[in-house]
Amino acid sequence: MGGAAAGSLRVGVTQWHATADVEANLKIALDLVGRAAADGARLVVLPENGLLLGTNAQMRARPLAEDGPEVTALAEAAAAHGVTVVLGGMKNATPDGVFNSAVVLGPDGRLLGRYDKIHLFDARVGGQSFEASSVEQAGAQPVLLDLGGTLVGLTICYDVRFPELARALALAGAEVLLVPSAFTYLTGRAHWHTLLRARAIENGCYVVAPATVRSPSGAGHDPFETYGHALAVSPWGDVLLDLEERSPAVEVVELDLAAARDVRASLPVLAGTKPVAYRTSPQTISVPILEEQR
Repeated sequence: MGGAAAGSLRVGVTQWHATADVEANLKIALDLVGRAAADGARLVVLPENGLLLGTNAQMRARPLAEDGPEVTALAEAAAAHGVTVVLGGMKNATPDGVFNSAVVLGPDGRLLGRYDKIHLFDARVGGQSFEASSVEQAGAQPVLLDLGGTLVGLTICYDVRFPELARALALAGAEVLLVPSAFTYLTGRAHWHTLLRARAIENGCYVVAPATVRSPSGAGHDPFETYGHALAVSPWGDVLLDLEERSPAVEVVELDLAAARDVRASLPVLAGTKPVAYRTSPQTISVPILEEQR
């Protein structure tokens, strides 16, 4: 197993240009898992839709499965290298329907569980309509990964816009949040760094966000362009790693867990949360409009 000093966690952060060619994407993923393990990663995180990124019709036509050959190949790689692998999001055909699932594969190759994406990207951006709910259904439960006593919160892409989920995971003990993504280029350029840094700062935790990236050939080569810039962010909000538009790419970042605990001790935001107050309807104070203001 990839080593980790006491109080630290070495994470492989990955990025590549994903297409509708599942076999080609899988080959890249397996290579990056091996490269991250060779550099001492204990946990390797792959991006959302890294195994299949296409049009809604293409993704509806070929959902993957937890017991399918792609996940089996990744599980075998996890066992061969002795690392935990999080496949950060795939269209997952289950008996209950298709979900966008982050699948957790242990260092012994076992499927340990999954997180089903709660917030689906139904939006219209740059004149293009994204209708995730036409491909998958929403999950309903937050999920933590216990990695030898270090709690890691699982989220996927659009979840990052819902700070309630990140806060719930942090309050449950998460010191690291994963945000594997296929973030659109337009929204990524405007919001990606800000959103990830905000989730890290407000929760005093590390944020690790592998990503897919647009085609190096330029516009018109993807059903929709994704932003790349896989990031690792510190609990203080510093960007520790940015893979920019490199593809395929992997880097291992060492997370000093004591730093997260120090930030939380000096800025005890989590201890100061008031959930009962937030559930109370706001009081409205009416300001009169004076005659001379009309």
